[in-house]
Amino acid sequence: MKLASRRRTWLRRLSPAIAVAALTALATAEAPNDETPIGPKWWPSEYGADDQRGAANRITPKKVLEAKQLIRNGKVFSLGRLYEHGMPNPGKRHFSLTIPGSPTQGPTGKNRLVSHDELVSGEIGQVGTQFDGLGHVGVRIGDEDVFYNGFKRTEFATAYGLTKLGVENAGVFFTRGVLLDVARLREVERLPEGYVVSVSDLVACLEAAKLTLGEGDVVLIRTGHGQLWMKDNEAYARGEPGIGMEAARWLSQRQPAIIGADTWAIEVVPHEDPDRPFPVHQWDLVRHGIYHLENLDLEELAAAKVHEFAFIYAPLRLKGATGSPGNPIAVR
Repeated sequence: MKLASRRRTWLRRLSPAIAVAALTALATAEAPNDETPIGPKWWPSEYGADDQRGAANRITPKKVLEAKQLIRNGKVFSLGRLYEHGMPNPGKRHFSLTIPGSPTQGPTGKNRLVSHDELVSGEIGQVGTQFDGLGHVGVRIGDEDVFYNGFKRTEFATAYGLTKLGVENAGVFFTRGVLLDVARLREVERLPEGYVVSVSDLVACLEAAKLTLGEGDVVLIRTGHGQLWMKDNEAYARGEPGIGMEAARWLSQRQPAIIGADTWAIEVVPHEDPDRPFPVHQWDLVRHGIYHLENLDLEELAAAKVHEFAFIYAPLRLKGATGSPGNPIAVR
């Protein structure tokens, strides 16, 4: 068994309080060093030197059957946002949907058929509710950009899509989902911009719900920040509450498949270290192959106080894409 695998098994056996202390010590030992800008070399993956699926490998047939047992009353919760004009888009990303003529086609035939089509423009995998694939983020080491499992950008990135780590490799997610409602824990409508969600917050949410995390789970974190969506887009985009590096390390030890949130980056913004932008993305996607789901709508799920559920999501099979849009669902 690899050292990293033995370490994860050991940490899962500890009580939450002891695990936090142990993880802090390990984090110090694994702090970024001179080997790479984000710490020791992380490849090859535990799933093999050719693996392109990362944490999606944790969705086993056994895990699917376990998730099925969580469906008890058939209640379906939609977790995706509307893709619409004016939604918050970071940087210069854009989204537009147009109907190129009305009707777009027809009338044709004796039955006088008419129809509409649409033309969608935008960074389709990186706007709205978005699934970050493993080709989305990397790290520059010397003069080379390196991604999950040590794949080098010069070997797989082309103007017409990625030849490795494209989102089509992720597959379908049907697994156990867990909602950690940090806003409710802190008894606020929404956590303030810059609030660092800590390990203690996550542990307290689990203890309140009488749950633990397991390998292959999808962990969704509610901060309340999503209530700003399409109401105050400027405030939504300016910054956000989110997990810091301590919580990211703790979560990765629990081996989830996906970490999601009602924010646009999962992690806290402004960043804990202003000289290290989006370090959680690098920790999860690059080092551990853990996917991100951003800009989720968790309000209905939280209002119903549903903390454990079957989670279902199928990223679009966009060959060579960095991510995917979609409408994840929770079923209880």
